[in-house]
Amino acid sequence: MHGEDGLYQDTPDARRTALYSVLGQVPSGKVVSYGQLAELAGLGRAARWVGRTLAQLPDGSRLPWHRVLGASGRLSLAAGTPSGDEQRARLRAEGVQVTNNRVDMTRHGWRPVEHSG
Repeated sequence: MHGEDGLYQDTPDARRTALYSVLGQVPSGKVVSYGQLAELAGLGRAARWVGRTLAQLPDGSRLPWHRVLGASGRLSLAAGTPSGDEQRARLRAEGVQVTNNRVDMTRHGWRPVEHSG
């Protein structure tokens, strides 16, 4: 969001919009950490804010929240909880292997291509 002066307006809505925009680009079968998602969205080191914001997504949201993991591929939603079980089922359905509550970030991590010039 740009104000009349052309400067970026860092409002909660602008932050959410940036977050949702990047999250919507994470492809099926790939995962991203909370911290990486914050950085890609231009939010700096806002991993905890990302987690809180994703926890507040409305029911039925089509954003791929299940593709966002803790640092080093750790699933932060507990197994045996409705959201934790749904996350694991969705990831497995996309071909992402979950072992010992972790995903191999080298294999499944999303690395968007940087476009230059």
